[in-house]
Amino acid sequence: MARRRILEVWRMGVVKYSEGLKLQEKLVSERKDGKILDTLLSLQHPHTYTLGKRKTDHNLLVSELQLEAVGAELHYTQRGGDVTYHGPHQAILYPIINLRDIGFGARKYVETLEQTMIELSTLYGVKARAGQAGTGETGVWVEERKIGAIGVRISSGITSHGLAFNIDPDLSYFENIVPCGIADKEVTSLRKEVGNVVSLPADEFVQEQLVSCFARLFRYENVIWKETPFCTN
Repeated sequence: MARRRILEVWRMGVVKYSEGLKLQEKLVSERKDGKILDTLLSLQHPHTYTLGKRKTDHNLLVSELQLEAVGAELHYTQRGGDVTYHGPHQAILYPIINLRDIGFGARKYVETLEQTMIELSTLYGVKARAGQAGTGETGVWVEERKIGAIGVRISSGITSHGLAFNIDPDLSYFENIVPCGIADKEVTSLRKEVGNVVSLPADEFVQEQLVSCFARLFRYENVIWKETPFCTN
């Protein structure tokens, strides 16, 4: 009999980027050793800018001092992708999962993360699409406006980092960067796309919907929710 696929979801609230990164590293090690189940971190970050392993500093349009002045941190990471912004009212999912268990390669994994955000958008009547291959577009778009970003790391088949979906962040923070290295493109949010005539539920509810889309697309049969089991020691 096939083993039922189980996903453990940590509902974490707002977590500093450095703490979230440290936790991911710990969980990746434990997942490689088979000590934990596939795990999904569902959270938000304070105002933060991150650069991927290509370290494309030229796409950061302001100095670190200017970032500090607006209450934002800057972090260099080992994920793929270019510079991006994380902040309040943006849903973050960090999957720590074993791709070999489901036979996914890197491309299929990223495509399924894209579809996760596309399906969430559809729930609110927003027609989103994946970035077009060969154009430099990454992530998820509504026409020519970017609503979701993806930056992942895969080590020995175990994933970390993940996706960021804009529920209703302060979009002015994106003006400090060339988002994901793509110039002359607008960034949008679920709030902006549905307009003020539609009342969005609380962020927590939207993030739960995003998790549900993720779990279904990645074929999990059982989802276990845990409230902020946060300890990196």
